[in-house]
Amino acid sequence: MQLFGANTIDQAILGQITFYDDPRYVRSLLSTKAAVVLVPMTFDEPLPAVVLRVANPVEAFEMLFERFTPASACAATSGIHPTAVVHESAEIHPAASIQACAVIEAGVKIGSGTTVGANAFIGRESQLGEGCFVHPHAVLREGTLLGARVVIQSNAVIGSDGFGFRFEKGAHRRLPHRGYVQLDDDVEVGACTTIDRGRFGRTWVQAATKIDNLVQIAHNVVIGPHCIIVAQTGISGSARLGKYVTLAGQVGVVGHVEIGDQVVVAAKGGVSKDAPAGSQLMGTYGIPAKDARELVAHYRRLPKTAIKIKNLERELQELKGIVSVLLAKASSFNAGSTREYGD
Repeated sequence: MQLFGANTIDQAILGQITFYDDPRYVRSLLSTKAAVVLVPMTFDEPLPAVVLRVANPVEAFEMLFERFTPASACAATSGIHPTAVVHESAEIHPAASIQACAVIEAGVKIGSGTTVGANAFIGRESQLGEGCFVHPHAVLREGTLLGARVVIQSNAVIGSDGFGFRFEKGAHRRLPHRGYVQLDDDVEVGACTTIDRGRFGRTWVQAATKIDNLVQIAHNVVIGPHCIIVAQTGISGSARLGKYVTLAGQVGVVGHVEIGDQVVVAAKGGVSKDAPAGSQLMGTYGIPAKDARELVAHYRRLPKTAIKIKNLERELQELKGIVSVLLAKASSFNAGSTREYGD
């Protein structure tokens, strides 16, 4: 049998290899057209495909996928494309790649193996470490600092002015932002994400934190190492996150709060006050996940609860009527049985 590619379990065709490691996809597994399926060691169901049992199907599939689908050589040959605009004072390592129409301003330093994609902009006095990849059309404003192996996806803007205004004489006056953004080693920033510069000091994302597409990080925010920030999350100014924090999709964080290590905030959650380390938060007001689940369960039962309350109110009125009749009869009986005794 000759294999020519790798694909997902529901899209694979004859001649391709796929993997299975989650019971939720058993229906897709039974109908897959793949020639070979990687499965866990404990899997023993019969399949029409060739079954290969491995310790970790996902990891094994990733290795094979790289063999069948090698990453394209995104980085051009080392050197500066003739259409790039590079200031004479910029220091670019000979092993770096500056692609077509990129703009490199004065005082920029770019390390070995770093690629600046086509039409990307690197503002003055910025520094990019070794092995970074700034994808096409990304913008790094003045003074941005990147560690090693930082990835900036297309249309991300790093170092834009913060959203700060003072209301004076009937109008909003912009506050100057003269700080910068620092992204430490192995940070990744998704497409169309924006990270504002500090007003006075730095906005800081620490090592190995991964930021999804369409995320807004405001001025002077500090995000600890190894955090996961998922799409459409917004973090307001001067908030501080510890390490290994997870903010799921559409999470909102107010300014000046502190989120402890290993906090998890569920999708569409809100953080309006400090969150202690290890807590799991849900809901608009960021309450503990256990309490939030109970509230959701009660909320879903509200229609039935309302019917029960109406029935109880009706029964209560009926009981009140019965009690009134009984009290009237008792009063009449007591009045009729009253006797006067005399000499």
